[in-house]
Amino acid sequence: MMQRRSFLALGGASILAFGATGVRAQTAPTHARASSPSGVLTVEAFTDNDGRPMYAVLRQGRMVVASSKLGFLLTDAPALERGLAITAGQPVTFDETWEQPWGERRFIRNHYNEWRVSYAETGGLQRRVDVVFRLYDDGLGFRYEFPDQPALKTVRIGSEITEFNLAEDGEALWCPAWEWNREEYLYSRTPISAVGSAQTPMTVKGRSGLHVSIHEAACIDYAGMNLRRSEETRFRAQLTPGLTNAAVVRQAPFNTPWRTLQVSDSAAGLIESSLILNLNEPNRLGDVSWFKPMKYVGVWWEMHLELKSWNSGPKHGATTENAIKHIDFAAKHGLGGVLVEGWNKGWDGQWFANGSDFSFTEAYPDFDIEAVCAHARSKGVQLIGHHETGGNAFHYEQQLEPAMALYERLGVHSVKTGYVADAGGARVAGPDGRMVMAWHESQAMAQHHMKVVEAGARHKVAINAHEPFKDTGLRRTYPNIISREGQRGMEYSAWGNPGNPPEHEPNLVFTRLLAGPMDYTPGIFGMETRSPGGVQTTWAKQLALYVVIYSPIQMAADLLVNYEANPGPFQFIKDVPVDWAETRVLAAEMGDYVAIARKDRASDVWALGAITDEHPRVLTAPLDFLGDGRRYRAEIYRDGPDADYRGKREDIVIEQREVTSADVLTLALAPGGGQAIRFVPVGRGRR
Repeated sequence: MMQRRSFLALGGASILAFGATGVRAQTAPTHARASSPSGVLTVEAFTDNDGRPMYAVLRQGRMVVASSKLGFLLTDAPALERGLAITAGQPVTFDETWEQPWGERRFIRNHYNEWRVSYAETGGLQRRVDVVFRLYDDGLGFRYEFPDQPALKTVRIGSEITEFNLAEDGEALWCPAWEWNREEYLYSRTPISAVGSAQTPMTVKGRSGLHVSIHEAACIDYAGMNLRRSEETRFRAQLTPGLTNAAVVRQAPFNTPWRTLQVSDSAAGLIESSLILNLNEPNRLGDVSWFKPMKYVGVWWEMHLELKSWNSGPKHGATTENAIKHIDFAAKHGLGGVLVEGWNKGWDGQWFANGSDFSFTEAYPDFDIEAVCAHARSKGVQLIGHHETGGNAFHYEQQLEPAMALYERLGVHSVKTGYVADAGGARVAGPDGRMVMAWHESQAMAQHHMKVVEAGARHKVAINAHEPFKDTGLRRTYPNIISREGQRGMEYSAWGNPGNPPEHEPNLVFTRLLAGPMDYTPGIFGMETRSPGGVQTTWAKQLALYVVIYSPIQMAADLLVNYEANPGPFQFIKDVPVDWAETRVLAAEMGDYVAIARKDRASDVWALGAITDEHPRVLTAPLDFLGDGRRYRAEIYRDGPDADYRGKREDIVIEQREVTSADVLTLALAPGGGQAIRFVPVGRGRR
């Protein structure tokens, strides 16, 4: 790892200095500024005539975020938002390259200028809060840091005054906050000035063509942030409610999560940015090689189609016989894992209503977990654990340690957790130790999810959370956080009314997936489902999703019989890697289409995935990412001439041709379609 630090000159004027006794008198608004390493982005920090802390962001001299407020409303003290004076330190340059244990790329450069700005009250309580900016050429993060100080020991935050006053109108991709179904809503595409309350990431394209995505990074022991449009294109942070009138209660010193802005001329630049990961702390777990990125099948889709059930009885899916059938299939086809949902007691009755009947160590009588795990080990396959809580984190925590210890003993190295409950209907321990209700992205649930991650790490179990706390890049610090849901997954194509429309996956690429990996569960060949319209993609698009939607665990989600009946397209699912050394975006337009190429970490094989919305597209894909002087066999899975998500979704053409880095492919995508390609150096086998 390479690091470099240096001091840069500070621009601006009228910077006040702190002394041992406080702050010098202020007679006018003061300004300071700092820029990113190549000067692409600049932040201005200042106060207005009332001493309100403010900031603004410029890109190459053009305003991106106009004057925006900073500060806090506290529940037991006056607001920390005016009568403040500013001092600004010298920016410090940091430059390193670090390695992911698994990921969408192996090595990530972390190059930024860090700038600390202090705001202190000139009278009254003389409280202080620092704002730390990290400026990258492709975006920035800023967070508040509360130092140890006599007048502010316990900080009870009612709300943040943090604003994002976007400098121009344009289009926004967003989904609503505060609705009952948590994060699982379709995205709206509206003028920025028509957004209501939105979840993050929220991504916009200004009239000038500039792309900006607003999110947060490194959210630990803090409430999740949403965005509320207050006027025109001005947004204010809206914290998830807590267990009292305070959204967050912390003891100083502490820092908030980073508030993030990814900024790019192109939609592709947003995808290629590593800003969210870089703003998290380095790996605290050390060696996590006990987790292996993998593809898996599972006792899952058949329940969504109502062929099997989670609960016990004649349709019970999680039987020893059914699990072994899936294990044998996985072993035969080189897949690494098998997910079995509904194996544990507690699914009978009203599990959705309270989650208090679940046992995380006791199996139903028709599921012999010891025998199933032994059979999996003998076949070189891992059982993937499952802990549905019904949103009852309080009940889950009482069994967390023995549950993880059981998985460790059985050689189960990953678990899918679930928190199915209405928004605001999660259950946690209150201040008095009794169970109380909480929001899924409350501070209490942030604390709970960290308990699960830490318990998993102690027992060498990786976590794939569904109905989760949003992804804020914590997988860098805790790389046993492998994936999560946090948006509409493929199950909506099984029973949703409406199901996932053709634009859903392109929308995900420029919103939810900017936050991190998603367990979307692609690979469906049986296109007629309980959902009106069925699965609204072509087969080729289902294959392309394995490349476009990144996750180190990828499910072959369909019924085994559909894979056995269609070995041609199934071959791509068997062959496509899940752990990558490099990622390149070849073509992209926000919410419309994307083409992504990724290089296998374990070989010289590349894979390409291209998808579109309801409109047919013809994209060009230069192959200059391939190694010079080498020939590759392009194994192509493309939409057939009649392919269409409204009709012949199964129309697929599978063909091969030789290519080099000098070639440019034409990718014809049907309505709701896609294309998947695997590039294998000539002379190599399938692997």
